[in-house]
Amino acid sequence: MITVVPRLLSVVLILVVLTPRSDGAGQGMQWCIADEQTAVDVLQVALDWACGAGGANCSMIQPNKPCYFPNTVKDHASYAFNSYWQKHKHQGGTCYFNAAAMVTDLNPSHDACQFESLP
Repeated sequence: MITVVPRLLSVVLILVVLTPRSDGAGQGMQWCIADEQTAVDVLQVALDWACGAGGANCSMIQPNKPCYFPNTVKDHASYAFNSYWQKHKHQGGTCYFNAAAMVTDLNPSHDACQFESLP
């Protein structure tokens, strides 16, 4: 019985360390990004729609802006898809883009390029 207590304490300690914080910091945040398995031409069509008729804010993926690099269709599409989805998700907008996108809990922001996330 005495040898079980240290093991039990170790398990409890690990669970405490790995349990998400209860203060809500970072919880429930999601982003819409391009699916890496989607062909570039399909991503380009969806990117063009998101930045056009979709009304996404694509100003940050223009040259000399924080999200221009990496300058790839996938990265620009991820920013545009997320912009559209964050703007429209509470009115029924989806992160679908003809199966070119997916929702993630991992923040795709990098360096000075910050992806918006609304609860």
